Amino acid sequence: MSRPRFLPDNFTLMLMATVALASVLPASGTTAQWLEKATSAVIVLLFFLHGAKLSRPAILAGIGHWRLHLVVTAITFAAFPLLGWVLRPLLQPLVTPELYTGILFLCTVPATVQSAIALTALARGNMPASICSASGSTLLGILLTPLLVGLLLQLNATASDPLAAIGKIALQLLLPFVIGHLMRPWVAPVIQWMGSSIKIVDQGSILLVVYSAFSGAVVAGLWSQMPLPAMAGLFLVCGLLLACSMSLCVFAARRLGFSTEDEIAILFCGAQKSLVSGVPMAKILFPASMVGSIVLPLMLFHPMQLTVSAVIAGRYARRQARGSNTTSAHSS
Repeated sequence: MSRPRFLPDNFTLMLMATVALASVLPASGTTAQWLEKATSAVIVLLFFLHGAKLSRPAILAGIGHWRLHLVVTAITFAAFPLLGWVLRPLLQPLVTPELYTGILFLCTVPATVQSAIALTALARGNMPASICSASGSTLLGILLTPLLVGLLLQLNATASDPLAAIGKIALQLLLPFVIGHLMRPWVAPVIQWMGSSIKIVDQGSILLVVYSAFSGAVVAGLWSQMPLPAMAGLFLVCGLLLACSMSLCVFAARRLGFSTEDEIAILFCGAQKSLVSGVPMAKILFPASMVGSIVLPLMLFHPMQLTVSAVIAGRYARRQARGSNTTSAHSS
């Protein structure tokens, strides 16, 4: 029996189930303390594996395409935050103040890695540049996301000191990433042997962090403070941000004369936001009682970006295939 097209992917369904579980059975007291330690451990493991999976040839192959990386970085860490700030008069009335803070945080988060690379491959785009750009975005986010959060929120009480946050994020995310990459000769064969089952670690880590974050928020009264119209408004805001960012990526790529392969890489690296990096960063940057509402926009944006991007990637792939067939016919 084929999967219904309207049904979200398995990971999105698991995210929804995790939020529901945290809403009904939130962790509190001693359980919450142990859960906090467990989430810190799995986040370290997660970024260790990310570092181990990134090959040196992929870095060298993609690093020379500096114009593409510059465009992706500018969209991810300049245009996106500016968009969230400039559209404040339109966006803020649609949601609660806490959700708008989460929207601003969403705008500062680095790009995805796995999904950006997978979508670029599906669309027949520039794979080496995509790998390098998406991975570089994750590393830059360790420095830039806390600074941008502090700037957008004007260093008020809703966010911690950005310089102190950079140190915490570097210790929890960057250090394991670097160690994993340095140990790649020994770890990579194990990852290759595990194959697709490595996703269990990736997805399980995020589900555990999301459960921990929402447990704290539910105990603090998240859902009692979240009106239904605000949730509907959040859906509209995420859709608007996604449409604007994707349009900007395509416009910039074509205006600057990039090839179709490069345009694909720019689109899927520049218009996506990372749940893997965003949730751990939110736990460091914001008080525990706020983290649930802060990551809610990112959790909604994540499946939305994947669904829309998958459709667009399929269209690019068909267009690339038609172009290849046409070229082959002319050459023969």
